[in-house]
Amino acid sequence: MSANLDIDITDPASYANGIPHAVFAEMRRTEPVAQRMYEGRPYWAVTTYADVTEVTRDPFTYSSARGMTNLPDLTEEQMTARRSIIDTDAPDHVRLRKLGIPAFTGRKVKGYEEVTRDIAAQLLRDAREAGSVDIVQAISAPLPIRVIVNILGVPEEDTDYLVQLSDELIDSSGVAPDAYGNTTPLELLPFSSPASHALFEYGRGMREERTKNPKDDLVTTLVEAEDDGDPLSDFDFTNMFHVLVFAGNETTRTAISNGIDAFIHHPDQLELLYKRPELVDNAVEEIIRWATPVMYMRRTATKDTMLHGVPIKENDKVVMWYASANFDDTEFANPLNFDITRDIRPPQVSFGAKGPHHCLGAPLARIEIKILLEEMIKQGIHFEGNGDVIRTNSNFVNGIASLPARVL
Repeated sequence: MSANLDIDITDPASYANGIPHAVFAEMRRTEPVAQRMYEGRPYWAVTTYADVTEVTRDPFTYSSARGMTNLPDLTEEQMTARRSIIDTDAPDHVRLRKLGIPAFTGRKVKGYEEVTRDIAAQLLRDAREAGSVDIVQAISAPLPIRVIVNILGVPEEDTDYLVQLSDELIDSSGVAPDAYGNTTPLELLPFSSPASHALFEYGRGMREERTKNPKDDLVTTLVEAEDDGDPLSDFDFTNMFHVLVFAGNETTRTAISNGIDAFIHHPDQLELLYKRPELVDNAVEEIIRWATPVMYMRRTATKDTMLHGVPIKENDKVVMWYASANFDDTEFANPLNFDITRDIRPPQVSFGAKGPHHCLGAPLARIEIKILLEEMIKQGIHFEGNGDVIRTNSNFVNGIASLPARVL
C-alpha cells in the first residue's frame, strides 16, 4: 500500500512518532527529486542516498552560503546576523574550519577518552542504582554536554544551564522573547531563539576570562587563534562557541537516545553486542545511521543544473533529507532493521557524507558513543522500556525529549 504523499515532511508533527519512513520510501520510489512547498514557496526534496551524496559533495553547484542551510527563506539582514561556519562556502568556510580543526585532530580526540570514560561509567552506575530513570536526563543528555564543556573549559556547575539553552534552541515554545535579557529581534538570532543570545553572552564572558587567565582548553585556543594576524572577531568567536556547544551536545545526545531506544526495542542486538564486543565500531555506525540526528540540510543552486534528470534552476532551494537517504534500500539492505552487524560501507550520511561540510566533531561523537557502549558491555547494562517515549517537536533534529526506562 502506497504512503500518503500529501503528508508534509517539513511539519514537525509528521515526526511525532519518529521518521515517517513509508512516506520517504514512496518518494524515493516515485519522485526522488520532488518539488514541495514550505511556507508558500517551492523547494526540491532530495531523498535518495546517491542524490544526497551528490549534492553534499558539490559545494560549487549547491551553496551553503547562498540562502543558508535551514528551510526558511531569510532576508539579507537575517543571514548576515545568523551566519555561522555551517552557512559558509570557501574561502570563508575553509578559514573558519581551520580554526576548529586543532580541537578535533586524532591526537586531541584521543586525549578526551579518559574523561569521557569516567563520565560514561559514572552515569551508567548512577542509572543502574536508581533503577527507573529517564534515559535522556540520566545518560544521553549529560554525557556529551559534560564532555564538550570539559573540552571548552566551561565550569562544571554551568553544565545544566548549557543543557537548558541547547534544549531551547530546538524548541523555544513558552520561552519569552526577552528571556536572558535578550533585546535582539528573534528573526536575527540562530533558531529564532533567545537561547542563542544567552549562548553568545556566555561565550563573550568566557572569552574575557580566558584572555586574562588562559588555560589548556578550547576556549583559550580560540581566544589565541589568529585570523590573518588578528584575533577572531567577536562575531566569529561567539558563533563558533555557539556551534560547538550545540553541535557538540545535541547531535550526540540524539544519537545516544535513539540508540538506547533501539536496544530497548531490539534486545537481541544488545545481547549480540555483549557476546561479540568486536562489533562495537559497527554498532556505533548503525546507531548514527538509525538515529539520523539531523534530518535535513538545505543548499541553494548557484546555476542551472540537472539532478536525477530533474532540471534545477539557479537560486532554487535544494533540501537533502538525511532522514530518507540513511534508509535507502538501494544502499542499505533491510534498512528498517536495526542491525549492529551491518557493514560500515556504504557509510551513513548523518555527518555530511565526506563533503566539505563533513562534521568537524564527528570523531568526538563516535568516540563518545563507542566509550558508552564499551562501558555498557563492561557493566552488563540492560534496558527495559518503562513508559511513553516523547519525541522533540522538530523537523530538524530527530530528538527524544523523554525516554523512561528501567536500567538493569
